[in-house]
Amino acid sequence: MRHYLWRFYKTLEGEIFAVPGRTIAFIGILFLFSLGLFDMSPYLRQILTFSSIFAILAASWDFLFFSGQLNLGHGAFFGASAYMSAILSSKVGLPMWITVPMGAVTGVLIGIVVAIPALRLRGPYLAIVTLAVPVILQGVVFLFPDITGGELGLFGLPSLSDSPTFQYYFCLVIMLISVAIMYKLTDRRSRFIRTGIIFHAIREDEISARTTGINTVRFKVLAFALSGFFAGVSGGLYAHTMTVVGPSTLEFIFSIYPLIWTIFGGSGTIYGPVIGAYLLYFFSAQLLAIFPEIRMTIFTAMIIAMILFMPEGITRWIRDKLETRCPRCKVLNHWRRQSCRICETPLHRAKAGASEARKEAAF
Repeated sequence: MRHYLWRFYKTLEGEIFAVPGRTIAFIGILFLFSLGLFDMSPYLRQILTFSSIFAILAASWDFLFFSGQLNLGHGAFFGASAYMSAILSSKVGLPMWITVPMGAVTGVLIGIVVAIPALRLRGPYLAIVTLAVPVILQGVVFLFPDITGGELGLFGLPSLSDSPTFQYYFCLVIMLISVAIMYKLTDRRSRFIRTGIIFHAIREDEISARTTGINTVRFKVLAFALSGFFAGVSGGLYAHTMTVVGPSTLEFIFSIYPLIWTIFGGSGTIYGPVIGAYLLYFFSAQLLAIFPEIRMTIFTAMIIAMILFMPEGITRWIRDKLETRCPRCKVLNHWRRQSCRICETPLHRAKAGASEARKEAAF
């Protein structure tokens, strides 16, 4: 037992604590787990629970964006999955551990349907098409009021748990597992899972990726399906946490919020939207309670300031300040190190090259 603990400590020391970004992430996860132990108000605990749910939604949007697909109708995955979970729970009487996965499957099906026009459209044209999907689904909700509840929606759904603490930890664990899977699937340096480098190639130049033998059709559909799956997970959790689902679940706001959280946290990182969702949702919810009249004004000013001073997102800005990537072995190092911790390559040239690249990008 002592041997395994020692190996675990050496792993933390060599792979986690040696890189500032990983250290911050590790401390942040421990902090989130420790929050559940404190005696806090039910309102604050509910905000933290919804932050975990929306973090999954934001990361799923960034997962699709990583493959080069701009989706402005991402709320369709979220809302359709929430409705499916609510219908199966209230109309059929299925338990939560079945309705939430079935909601995720609904997100996959919606993602595949949306992927069909994505095979021929790119950029703003694809964004306009995806924008219409939540509107169509909202019309379906009003068309079948006996099933969907119409304008009133479906209410009285079973909660995830009678214990708010269990709800918080359950959503937190699901969020961490979902984000870890999405991060691994988009990791370009992974030796075993090649989806990350393929998605990156499609995003940079789809025609060149196709000429190298990559089946871009298959991987674009896969990106939409997986993004819909994780958005569906968040939709199912949302339905059973709110215990009510209505047409507002398919409104445009649930499509635009993931975009804002991703831009704030840092697009193309998976973990950036998670940070953005936790910070912005928690901050906006607190502003709603303290300054309801000027809440949107402060919120908008924060977004504008972020775009002006940290255009790549808060996580990328912090990472560039604290970390340096080795030009030889591509391993991350602490910014104070003069040589790489793996191959001993001097890092001062890498720092100078990175600063020159930022200056050229600014001009």
